[in-house]
Amino acid sequence: MKALVTGAAAGLGSALVQRLLSDGGSIVAIDREDVPGSDRIVPLVADLSERGQVDGIIPQLVAGGPYDFVVHNAGISATGPFEEIPADAYRRLLTVNTETPMVMTAALLQAGAFAQGASLLFISSLSHATGYPGGAVYAASKDALAVYAKSIRAQMKKNGVHVMTVFPGPIRTEHASRHAPGSARADQRMDPSELAGRIVAAAGRRRKVLYPGPQARIGRIAGALAPGLTTRFMRRAIFEKLDRTVY
Repeated sequence: MKALVTGAAAGLGSALVQRLLSDGGSIVAIDREDVPGSDRIVPLVADLSERGQVDGIIPQLVAGGPYDFVVHNAGISATGPFEEIPADAYRRLLTVNTETPMVMTAALLQAGAFAQGASLLFISSLSHATGYPGGAVYAASKDALAVYAKSIRAQMKKNGVHVMTVFPGPIRTEHASRHAPGSARADQRMDPSELAGRIVAAAGRRRKVLYPGPQARIGRIAGALAPGLTTRFMRRAIFEKLDRTVY
């Protein structure tokens, strides 16, 4: 199995790389930080918030295919009162979280770089169901990614590619801790290795969407049945407890 994983140096991306390696895969791993290479890992360093760098690595991505498994995992956030965050921080966020996955997907499809029967995965967010007071533009970027994935699913199926969107809740990563309120408990977040296993297993079952774990499933149901109440809860639980602006 040949895989492509973005945001592969840490957190969920690193856990996905390790899980796919354990399944015998070889991986093209992209991050702005160096990913240690091996005989089964091809590391590519690129800042996915810069369109020029994204365009620059596309020939290498195409050459590394065809891929059986592609995961658009890279993501960045910006938390705090949205009016306090600089416009350039939002530009970078929207490029990494939304534009880059779209650009890469189109380029890979155009070049025939998906293997027949491949899985194409988009890591969205539970904010799709609950809202995210304190991270409004992050939520918007992940919502746009989810709608994009849903919209291309039929076309990709005709090209022999299965599309799945993942809506995780809080993950036990350094990135999540950096953007969470200081009072938040890391032990209540899902371990990245557990999440990686759930994602790979769900892709193998050809799931279209995955809300991994009880916390995500409860959030999905609450958001559907009581959207206003859920958003107010999120505001109290996150926004009102934020003690800093981070971007």
